[in-house]
Amino acid sequence: MSFISTFINGEQGLFKSDTLTPMQKLTLRFVVVGLIYFGFVVIEGMLMRIYEVKPVSFITEPQFFAILTAHPLVGIFGSTYSIVCGAFLFVVPFLMKKPLWSIKLGNWTFLLIAIGTFVFWSAGFLSHYAPLYTLYWPLPADFSQFSVWGGTFFILGIALVMAGTALFIINIFKTITYTPEGWEKQKAGALLSSALGITGFNNLFRKNKKEHLVPLPVAAVARGSIDMALNTAVILFTGVLILVYMVAAILGFDLKETAIDALLYKNWFWWGLDLIADGLVLIFVAGTWYLLATMISGKPLFMQNIARAALLVELIVSWTVWSHHLLSDQAQPNTLKVLSGEMVTAFELITQGLAFFIALATLWSARPLKMTNPLKFLLGGLLGFALAVPAGIMQADVGLNRILHNTQWVVGPHVHVAVLVGLTMTLYSAIYILFPILTNGAKVYSQKLVNVHFWCHLLGGIGMGAFMGMAGLKGMLRRALYMNGEFNIYMILAALCGTLLLIGFIAFFYNIVMSVGLKGVIGIFTPSKIKTKDLVPAS
Repeated sequence: MSFISTFINGEQGLFKSDTLTPMQKLTLRFVVVGLIYFGFVVIEGMLMRIYEVKPVSFITEPQFFAILTAHPLVGIFGSTYSIVCGAFLFVVPFLMKKPLWSIKLGNWTFLLIAIGTFVFWSAGFLSHYAPLYTLYWPLPADFSQFSVWGGTFFILGIALVMAGTALFIINIFKTITYTPEGWEKQKAGALLSSALGITGFNNLFRKNKKEHLVPLPVAAVARGSIDMALNTAVILFTGVLILVYMVAAILGFDLKETAIDALLYKNWFWWGLDLIADGLVLIFVAGTWYLLATMISGKPLFMQNIARAALLVELIVSWTVWSHHLLSDQAQPNTLKVLSGEMVTAFELITQGLAFFIALATLWSARPLKMTNPLKFLLGGLLGFALAVPAGIMQADVGLNRILHNTQWVVGPHVHVAVLVGLTMTLYSAIYILFPILTNGAKVYSQKLVNVHFWCHLLGGIGMGAFMGMAGLKGMLRRALYMNGEFNIYMILAALCGTLLLIGFIAFFYNIVMSVGLKGVIGIFTPSKIKTKDLVPAS
């Protein structure tokens, strides 16, 4: 088959989008748009890497900081949220062996997250709105520095994403607890108890173990969705607060004298934001590890009751760790710094370590295993968190935090390695394992490109995080530009590693397009011709 024919029709013409169910198409839409936004993130990251080595004429300084503001949010909401929501809206009904509660809500979730991300990204790109992602008070409402209209649309975009997230959460819990028409009545309370880990926790102390009504990966999705719901409420409230000041400025009213307690605001904001970083991510990732480990090994999960109980404990822990972001804030009470910032944060090493051990033990029980694409990307994801979580624990020490706080160390070995290597490689593993299921058996175009993707992403992600961390240890601050070339050697090496990430992403995206064909990609975004109540492929 010629290159042109393969590009249009896909590898061997095996992928036919008109044979997909609405559920398959919905999931693939989420994944494709999430990957496109990840491309935005990689390209913008490279632009910032280049600018930190030597400013270029086509990017102004205000534009650099606008990119820096939108960059993590596009990565979190536009890419990660999109892929995660799409995958879980498929996996939950797939594992529960019943249809998704509402395909319409799923489509609205997709539209709101995709459109909302584009709105807030555009606001930064066009207006150079750049209060940085922390949105510390009163910086977002400082209209002497930033465009009030840019800020208004930026916040509206975030609000659209949060609305889509709320619909996702409703859909997940309704799918877990409802009884499809014509089925024998299922007890919603028992299903919810199993999903929240209460049954698993109680089984640790029972001789006669109760049956788990909800598969463990679904329980992880349910528990992560609780953190997602709390985070949604906090971000929406914060957005509305900022929006009040912006709309008042547009209408000619000055609210600068209105009192907002900065310390209370920072605690509230970081509590909500940390539910993503230290709660939602760790719980969702642990659940995904469990799902991938059982699918790859064909074995039941090792220590399942302990895994369920650990997820319940992690849910509680995730509500009480936010103060590690405020260890260097002089106004923050010392009690919160020690209990929340240090002690509870250190406990995350245990909960995530258990998830790490259980996933590896499950894989070990099935040895020898063939090194498939999902397996090697899963191992890459495990390695990413094995590096990034201890780096985060190091920051959660009052003494070390004085040195590491607000430096490139925070965003290098901890954030970028956790997200790019730990989280993203776990998601890639899920994509590779679900690809034939979602495409009715389509084959990956090139195994060589898969290998290029794996090694470029793994080495690029770890390398970039390491060199950023070295610059941080030398004193390079985050969210700062150095025009004297003081840290150029580290930034050049980080940029080279970023180039590897870009090459890996291009290899992956090209591989997927060639696998399904341009017609197949376009067909994903057309309505499904299949009209059936069973929107889930048979498991």
